[in-house]
Amino acid sequence: MEKIDLNNKTILVTGAAGFIGSNLVKRLLNDLTGATIVGIDNMNAYYDPSLKASRLKELEALVVCPTVRPSGNTWTFVKADIADKSAIDALFAQYHFDVVVNLAAQAGVRYSIENPDAYIQSNMMGFYNILEACRHSYDEVKGQKPKDKGQPQTFDLRPQTYRGVEHLVYASSSSVYGGNKKVPFSTDDRVDNPVSLYAATKKSNELFAHCYSKLYDIPTTGLRFFTVYGPAGRPDMAYFGFTNKLLKGETIKIFNYGNCRRDFTYVDDIVEGIVRVMQGAPERKTGEDGLPIPPYAVYNIGGGQPENLLDFVQILQEELVRAGVLPKDFNFEEHKQLVAMQPGDVPVTYADSTALERDFGFMPKITLREGLRKFAEWYKAYYNPA
Repeated sequence: MEKIDLNNKTILVTGAAGFIGSNLVKRLLNDLTGATIVGIDNMNAYYDPSLKASRLKELEALVVCPTVRPSGNTWTFVKADIADKSAIDALFAQYHFDVVVNLAAQAGVRYSIENPDAYIQSNMMGFYNILEACRHSYDEVKGQKPKDKGQPQTFDLRPQTYRGVEHLVYASSSSVYGGNKKVPFSTDDRVDNPVSLYAATKKSNELFAHCYSKLYDIPTTGLRFFTVYGPAGRPDMAYFGFTNKLLKGETIKIFNYGNCRRDFTYVDDIVEGIVRVMQGAPERKTGEDGLPIPPYAVYNIGGGQPENLLDFVQILQEELVRAGVLPKDFNFEEHKQLVAMQPGDVPVTYADSTALERDFGFMPKITLREGLRKFAEWYKAYYNPA
């Protein structure tokens, strides 16, 4: 593993206005020194863009805060789509990124049935654009400039200025495991049978990354996230959607008649895992054939403690009452409906994160009750329901 000091680096975070992306940028701004951090997001309306704008506003406040400013970090946000190849190429040409974290993606299993085009554009074409930009970041490495059309090959013998991308970290998903019967899910398991288009696009990201690692010696690490939740999260996630519905007096649907289990992972644990992985790129090596051994890795990031959905709902309702989001006399039984499994869903997700612990000394640790308590308190402060 090649160690990377993130201080004084130039870092790209795609999906920077998203749930995980904004929390990662916040962590980098707080922890690093002399870093140039660039974020990109298309600010689409898959869910309320005002929530994304609120996250960006919080990041801007960090940069102007006097206690942060002496760190010398800079933060730049660019509104653009990673599926726009010209926009990505221009960013890479301007900033010469050292580390890239690709979190931009069209998320959601059920929405992939309704709008598959969005997944092909963002998750496949967008990731391809990122890989191509990383590939061409090496064009000026070793003092050699790319050849201009119609001109003789020229060499720049000045000291090397840019080394190209040192590490590409990208978001995969626990959805790639599909309906695996073996638990816990290990990165050693075969994942060739996705049950949703979303899962298929995430599996394709891993295949693309392996190909580019092999062909162009780009260090890449994929992270399979397991049901990420927390304050200012995605409104399409169950805990957020349930809260919205209960406040409106609507009925919440609990799929598979409550017999689903999910390995919930609090966002701070996800960010901790990402930051540690950013600093440890797969080592570049040459095989016996003289070609690169792909500097490629994939890790799970999950708590390894699947929760039954009925237990999850019970904890959520207790914390919503505690935070004052819902009244103490709220009748939850009248607002629950047990229904059949939805297309694309799976009955269980269960992470084996021992490889992450072995290589990076970290295992997610925040309990579901602790995490849902923080969400409920944030929800009360942000929406201030009566």
